[in-house]
Amino acid sequence: MTDSIPGVAILTDELLARIRSRAAGYDAANAFFTEDFDELVAVGYLKAFVPGTHGGLGLSVAQVAREQQRLAGAAPATALAVNMHLVWTGVAKVLHDRGDPSLDFVLREAGEGEVFGFGVSEAGNDLVLFGSTTDAAPQPDGGYRFTGTKVFTSLSPAWTKLGTMGLDATSADAPKIVWGFVDRGEGIEVRPDWDTVGMRASQSNSTRLVGALAPADRVVRRLDPGPNPDGLLFGIFTVFEILLASVYTGIGQRALEIAVETVKKRMSLKSGKPYSQDPDIRFRLASAAIEQDALAPQIHALASDLDNLVNHGGLWFAKVAGLKVRATETAREVVDKAIRVSGGSSYSSSSELGRLYRDVLAGLFHPSDDESAHSTVAAAWLGPLA
Repeated sequence: MTDSIPGVAILTDELLARIRSRAAGYDAANAFFTEDFDELVAVGYLKAFVPGTHGGLGLSVAQVAREQQRLAGAAPATALAVNMHLVWTGVAKVLHDRGDPSLDFVLREAGEGEVFGFGVSEAGNDLVLFGSTTDAAPQPDGGYRFTGTKVFTSLSPAWTKLGTMGLDATSADAPKIVWGFVDRGEGIEVRPDWDTVGMRASQSNSTRLVGALAPADRVVRRLDPGPNPDGLLFGIFTVFEILLASVYTGIGQRALEIAVETVKKRMSLKSGKPYSQDPDIRFRLASAAIEQDALAPQIHALASDLDNLVNHGGLWFAKVAGLKVRATETAREVVDKAIRVSGGSSYSSSSELGRLYRDVLAGLFHPSDDESAHSTVAAAWLGPLA
């Protein structure tokens, strides 16, 4: 059972066991997690952030972060892909909680069964949220047509609406970064180019936008390029980093559990004892456990602060960027230690630990990367570069 709201069973142990049983097959076939997706929809998980008035579960960020850790422990790629829908619904919740209804339609439509994709990342765009290589062409009625290529568009086979952004370079007040939502259909080309080392079931294919239309009532922001205190960017940054950290924390936790089970069963010919009695292995696993134990409490604390409208001011971005880096780097170290104590069988492509090793590498490529996170933290504590 979960630690979610009373009376609601979302990700039961039985459901997670079924999801775990399918993960290896999806990975081997480089296939989308169709059965997982159908089951998660059936239990209402994609409506986790949607309030009860719209048919959802009304969970907090802290509750969903905990569930994402558990889901990632069963199937990292499934959790990572679902994250992208949860980011948009989570941002809508964060804005609504702060008196901004501009994304309330996301909560309403998610409650009606729509699935939201996160179409933001662009190849070579190190400005991330603060710039874009995608063209946003203004339309006479206030809408925008987007043309450009988005990469790492998770949930590619399943999303029905895409939250995206582009650069308006032609309006009188240009340049502006325009954020809007487009429907799947005309002007959308999904490229089947997801053939990666890990996180294969996420099917995070590239999406080519060719004049994809965001109607005027789905254009949610026109912002100046560069860092901006707007609530939308605050919501994206905080929810994205907290939920991403949750996924990789779940990977580390699962790797630690597998390693503990393995060393209790492996016998040493030298000593005649299980490897769990070997001092070196005990030290290595203890180190992994010490590192791992720090993450879940920090995720819970920051997610609860977000839920409770705690004002960290300019430190918010530093805190969640640091969380993301700490979670992904720790997960990598924990998985590495788990493999080192588990023996050569973990090098097999059929090994769950081997798959976790490949999946955890994806954490290197999500924003904020190590360099930008350190820059963000330095600016928060030391001020901007002169």
